[in-house]
Amino acid sequence: MQKIGAVILAAGESSRFGRPKQLVQFRGTSLVRRAVDAAKDANCSAIVVVLGSKREQIERELKETDAIAAENKDWRRGIGSSIRVGVESAVSQAPDVEAIVLLTCDQPSLKTDTIERLIATREKTKKAIVASSYSETLGVPALFDRSCFQELLALDDETGAKVIILSNRERVAELLFPEGKIDIDTAADYKKLTAQS
Repeated sequence: MQKIGAVILAAGESSRFGRPKQLVQFRGTSLVRRAVDAAKDANCSAIVVVLGSKREQIERELKETDAIAAENKDWRRGIGSSIRVGVESAVSQAPDVEAIVLLTCDQPSLKTDTIERLIATREKTKKAIVASSYSETLGVPALFDRSCFQELLALDDETGAKVIILSNRERVAELLFPEGKIDIDTAADYKKLTAQS
């Protein structure tokens, strides 16, 4: 059985949203909990949630899960700093982890099936990276093989994983995930989403 870790980025302060969107309810569950449950049901081992802003509130939401809360004290510096904290934490929890699925908790369409498809695509294609394809780009949810960990750990503070995905398309398998374009940045996004569901 391959060992796949999950890193869920949940450190931002949701400034455009006005309250922690990690805790916003969608279909009866908070967004951060939905991401954790999806990773668990996809058999990810070492599920790390990177926290920063409103850490205590969000950590309470993880109490009944197996997720590991990793604090990024420098979360204000940007997404790259959170990715580094998450990858370090996942590797220290599970030193033999073969790949890491990188997730955000503001993509409400993320499901267990999405993560399972990332993992299956890796097995089938043997590519180092499997990235979601939507809105004419590639991004997260994405799976990174162990061979990419050093690159993730070397990201600049403000640089996301997309830079690694796009740097060498030869090693990237694409997974169609059109719903990936739906993310919740503002209260209006959330309102629109809940009206549709």
